[in-house]
Amino acid sequence: MKKIPAILDCVDETSGVQIAGLSLLDRLIVTAHRAGCAPIYLIAKTKPSAPRAQAVGIDMTLAPEIPELDEPALLINGAVFVETPDLQRVIEERGQLFSADDVRLPVVMTTGAAAPVTAGKVTLSITGATSVREAERRLWRSLSSNSDGIVDRFLNRPLGRYLSKILIHVPFSPNQVSIVSTLVGILSGWFFASGYFISGALLLQLSAIIDCVDGDLARVLFKESRLGKWLDLVGDQFVHIAVFAGIGFGLARSDPGSPALALGISAVLGVTISFAVIVCFMQRRSGGKSSGLKKLIDATTNRDFSLLVLVLAIAGKLDLFLWMAGIGLHLFWIIALRSQWRDTPRAPAISEKSA
Repeated sequence: MKKIPAILDCVDETSGVQIAGLSLLDRLIVTAHRAGCAPIYLIAKTKPSAPRAQAVGIDMTLAPEIPELDEPALLINGAVFVETPDLQRVIEERGQLFSADDVRLPVVMTTGAAAPVTAGKVTLSITGATSVREAERRLWRSLSSNSDGIVDRFLNRPLGRYLSKILIHVPFSPNQVSIVSTLVGILSGWFFASGYFISGALLLQLSAIIDCVDGDLARVLFKESRLGKWLDLVGDQFVHIAVFAGIGFGLARSDPGSPALALGISAVLGVTISFAVIVCFMQRRSGGKSSGLKKLIDATTNRDFSLLVLVLAIAGKLDLFLWMAGIGLHLFWIIALRSQWRDTPRAPAISEKSA
């Protein structure tokens, strides 16, 4: 995709406005960059502070007035909180952005007549403290993950959001949050192995809540990274192994005649094979195209099982969870592997005539 210039003639109006830990100007620069804009002209006499944009290494050019360019450019000439997809649509359609209630927003392509483009639910014009609070509310509500299950949407993420809103104001990175979540989850496995099943389940639930925070911070502060994605994924596997092994060992200690230890080992083996299948899929997937396997992985890698573990621990029925994990994980990797094999393009067969 060919990059086009962006002109931000709103430095004074946006540099002092803070939305979820970043200035509105910083957000506009990064958002325009992600929409495919370069270079980005800032219409100002002195260089404003935009630490996140500078950390990303975005090409910014200071100009005293709107430059005359030989090509169309994206012009943002007012305080507006806007998402990357909205800017991309304005660029693609050479349009003028309007809010959902048909109010003109200060985002337009410099191409003369501009087609109207309706913004999404998050975008809005910033006119004062009330609109800033509304922008923050919309931003937080828009955050989610494809792997979120019911428990994530209604328990883990809402509870984790309180922590997220605190951590955006302190020097705590998403990757550090991922590590803390992993360590808490592994600690829960030790409690399970020691026979403290309810305490272990509570720690596992806490780990699941913290696990929602790293993604929140990464998206809100524009700190998504490939390392962070892998750190989160690998950390989850360590937690699963610790929990399954801990429950199996702990139940086997309390009832040596039960198949708990064998089921725990089976679950750990299932996690290991499933992770290998997922990694293989991620390496081979092209262009981010959705597939049945991708949906299966999203549906089965959420954190909903943490609440199930807590309920069963309170009820004294953790052996039921081990049966489900010890068998279900193997069914998962078999189905996933079959789906991956089925989606693999086959080379056309060579007919006898062409041989």
